[in-house]
Amino acid sequence: MAFWSKKRKIEHNAVPRHIAIIMDGNGRWAKKRGLPRRYGHRVGAKVFRRIATYCKEIGVQYITVYAFSTENWKRPQDEVEAIMELLCEYLDTALAEFEENRIRLCFLGDRTPLSDKLKAKMAEVEEKSKKYTTVCNIALNYGGRAEILHAARALLEAGEEPTEENFSRHLYTAGQPDPDLIIRPSGELRLSNFLLWQCAYSEFYFTDVLWPDFTPAELDRAVADYNGRKRRYGGV
Repeated sequence: MAFWSKKRKIEHNAVPRHIAIIMDGNGRWAKKRGLPRRYGHRVGAKVFRRIATYCKEIGVQYITVYAFSTENWKRPQDEVEAIMELLCEYLDTALAEFEENRIRLCFLGDRTPLSDKLKAKMAEVEEKSKKYTTVCNIALNYGGRAEILHAARALLEAGEEPTEENFSRHLYTAGQPDPDLIIRPSGELRLSNFLLWQCAYSEFYFTDVLWPDFTPAELDRAVADYNGRKRRYGGV
């Protein structure tokens, strides 16, 4: 455990059970420094591991990060290929770190268009980490609208009554609580098709900090802001 986490852990009087993050700004971070966009994604992956571990240390039980959306296939081919190569490389090195910190890795999204190599690595890390109770979801080839359609089709095929409870059981996040707090770095003020069903009563936190510059201190600020809000869920 990093030295700063022991000190900060006691400062959070209401840690969200589930934090979701849109990891945005990698390309812009690299461009500002005259570097290839792929370098920004590489740095962003390191930041993800650090933030996921810090979330576990302060008591967050579920972390969901937006890694690659269904719309990201529209990016330049070389960038998409670099991201997919990075993911394969990342899964080779990250599993040991997440096992050391006792974090379960799960993947949300449609795996169909992914390479067989990447799909095999995803299945491997899910299997090896499934014994842990702190969950880190990686949304990969994920879209909120696509997830809703997927769940609706599954509900129809199962012949179940269309209730919220039944519908939720067919989402990628089935069995998990909805996010309490959704964080978006990079200055953008939108969800970008992320967790559209699950965000009904989430609190939102936006910051201009680009994802590669996002630190545990930035997460502290988001949690402190969350602690200052009143969650009424439609009540008084």
